[in-house]
Amino acid sequence: MKEKIYTGSNGAVYGLGFIGAAVYYIGHAEGFWMGVLGFLKACVWPALLVLHALEFLYK
Repeated sequence: MKEKIYTGSNGAVYGLGFIGAAVYYIGHAEGFWMGVLGFLKACVWPALLVLHALEFLYK
């Protein structure tokens, strides 16, 4: 049985994506609570990306 080697690059990509999403959503917020909502959206951006991609593909 071969051993799998993980380099950890996926974590770096997710981290950069999280920072980018947080900057985008918080930057477009019009108030404090919209900024909080933007932060929460940044936490789940991969799920939103997959959701919108599947909606686009299956319409």
